[in-house]
Amino acid sequence: MTFLNQTRRDLSPYCASPYGSPRRVTREVRVGDVGIGGGNPIRVQSMLTSDTRDTDACVRETLQLTEAGCEIVRVTAQTRQIAANLEHIAAGIRAAGCGVPLVADIHFKPDAALEAARWVEKVRVNPGNYADKKKFQVRDYSDAEYAAELERIAEEFAPLVALCLERGVAMRIGTNHGSLSDRIMNRHGDTPLGMVESALEFARIARGLGYHAFAFSMKASNPKVMIEAYRLLVKRLAEEGDDWNYPIHLGVTEAGDGEDGRIKSAIGIGSLLADGIGDTIRVSLTEDAVHEIPVARALVRVVEEIRGRGFGIGDRGGWDGVSWDPFVYERRKTERIEIGDVGVGGEETPRVFTSRATWDAVADRLALLGDFQPEIVVEDSGVVAVDPRDEAAAAELNALPEPRLITVADGLDLPIVPAFRLLAARVAARHPILLKDAPASEISDSADPLEALLRAGVTLGSLICDGIGDAVLVRGEPAAEPSLRLAYNVLQASGARIFKTDYVACPSCGRTLFNLQSTTQKIRAATGHLKGVRIAVMGCIVNGPGEMADADFGYVGGAPGKINLYVGREPVKFNIPENEAVERLIDLIREHGRWFEPKPAPTRQG
Repeated sequence: MTFLNQTRRDLSPYCASPYGSPRRVTREVRVGDVGIGGGNPIRVQSMLTSDTRDTDACVRETLQLTEAGCEIVRVTAQTRQIAANLEHIAAGIRAAGCGVPLVADIHFKPDAALEAARWVEKVRVNPGNYADKKKFQVRDYSDAEYAAELERIAEEFAPLVALCLERGVAMRIGTNHGSLSDRIMNRHGDTPLGMVESALEFARIARGLGYHAFAFSMKASNPKVMIEAYRLLVKRLAEEGDDWNYPIHLGVTEAGDGEDGRIKSAIGIGSLLADGIGDTIRVSLTEDAVHEIPVARALVRVVEEIRGRGFGIGDRGGWDGVSWDPFVYERRKTERIEIGDVGVGGEETPRVFTSRATWDAVADRLALLGDFQPEIVVEDSGVVAVDPRDEAAAAELNALPEPRLITVADGLDLPIVPAFRLLAARVAARHPILLKDAPASEISDSADPLEALLRAGVTLGSLICDGIGDAVLVRGEPAAEPSLRLAYNVLQASGARIFKTDYVACPSCGRTLFNLQSTTQKIRAATGHLKGVRIAVMGCIVNGPGEMADADFGYVGGAPGKINLYVGREPVKFNIPENEAVERLIDLIREHGRWFEPKPAPTRQG
């Protein structure tokens, strides 16, 4: 069998094969009566939005979450005094006959962690801020200075490890892209490698004290960064040795709300689950926490169905000769072709294809579709459908002097992601690829809209984050207009085609200093017409400045009733009254030349 790019470096893969891998084998970590990793199913968890000081509200919300199917509940503990109320929350939950394990979420305050560990079954610590004050300082650390910093951190972290070891409390060492320490930033940069090294520093301290009841997470608001970080983490754990087989918690932080938040979560979480990585997940939505649970459960179900088609494509030689680097994003270098008057491939933005039936269904109301326009009819495109296992067909394409648009043939009963990866590996890169979200056998007029959305995110989104794909065709959503909207939103969430305002919005929790849901909707209503502008809406400063690295403007809770506004990660306006803050944000966007007035919405004629 012949593959392209045989000279690529050894990738030290993160999974057995890009064409299908079994689930990663981990040790089991017990969180109360719930096991994660090992032979356990993928666990679904969420986080309370209630104020941790309000015992009754926290108990009530926990019971609602568990009734919806949540298996692990997290609650913030900002200070030692607030953490002390976890005793009463836990007692209230147990008195109600509920045994769901509780996780204390800790940022900045080691004393809060020590208090929380007395009352909960698990503690989440963020290596970026557990023993560090982030100042965004630029500094060169000598090896001796770096070692001294690690000794200081070990002194801060060791008491919590000892207490967790004594009480049988589990831990998540949870790195966030938005809150890497200055030490990590200066040595490794704002990178997936920095995220991994940050977590490994804390893991080595825990292991040195004989503590192993922990899991890892690598969360980011950008799915590409998140996917690369988790892949690199798994690779590094394998290199450390067989006994570094700790479970993995998956999540896209600040995913947002509505369809956008669900798609972004499907891309980040689903692509990793599809490769066999992940033991527990949280879908972070800027909505009431109870709405996260059905999405998370449906996402697990969709991925299991995708993997259930057979997680491999025969004997494909593992990672030998793959055509893409799983640790560094780079779009596959195709050549541009023209289909009608539309360019596909090369430097062109990924295109949205549709079926003839969908085109006919919307042809009389194209103006009303706004940005969700069908661009090419697949039946008229001349696309060449290929069985990626057919070496003769690949060789014939590779012998052609001119590029052709190609796709995976229907009727093959192959898992979508491995099939397109194999196609990209076997066929010369000059040929643009049309991605499809579902095999023909899975197209149904009665498809569940949520599952169709999640499937498109998992399949199309993960391939785009691999750098594969020059056009997309959504078939799993049978309705015409929703299928077009879904195609564009997958491209937006994966960062491939920014056609509307992009929002980074964190989920509510007990740290939030304003109503995130209503505020996010107000900001969307005021700024939703600003195509290509990225706005971050953050409830507090835990991840705010860092997760806003890719954002143009930021709206961050600074104090109760007060908002700070950012340009990039730089705060520029402070302590703005909340009732004025949206208008002041608009003024800030206008000051930087990014504002324009919205156009009147088109109206139906006749």
